[in-house]
Amino acid sequence: MARAAKRRRKPETDERPRPDLGALILKELERRGIRLDQLCGDACDGPQVKVVCVSPTLRDSVEKLGESARDQVVMVRIDEPTRKKLDAWVETGAVKSRSEAAALFIREGLGVRESELADLEEALEGVNEAKERLRSRASRVLGTLPRQGRGPAGEDAMTRDGQAEPRA
Repeated sequence: MARAAKRRRKPETDERPRPDLGALILKELERRGIRLDQLCGDACDGPQVKVVCVSPTLRDSVEKLGESARDQVVMVRIDEPTRKKLDAWVETGAVKSRSEAAALFIREGLGVRESELADLEEALEGVNEAKERLRSRASRVLGTLPRQGRGPAGEDAMTRDGQAEPRA
């Protein structure tokens, strides 16, 4: 008895290749009269340009802001035009306060510069490792660690046995 072979149908998916987002952005910029190759120059000796894709609205960012505790205080001096812009955001009701507006835009700015910050954090790890090697060598030479006091990140100085020195 001949059976008709049942073929499983593959789930229908869109198998079209996705367009290159970078190429689409370049094309749109050129359509608007912006040529990145002219801004950067052949060897990028001139001013460099970083193109970043951001959401057209801040809705997601405002919602994320409310998901985590904002328990760190940072005092920042700003100029009057910046204060007016923060106040405008408060007036719209999008944010509750200048503080929330500032936190929102700091977070957005840090997100835009995420790759550069990652490079800096990696370099800072190397600096911290070098400082630790220096302290270790100083300990061997001097027989004790030099008194460091509180460091820029608030860490306590360490005694020779690795215990935190008592605060004065």
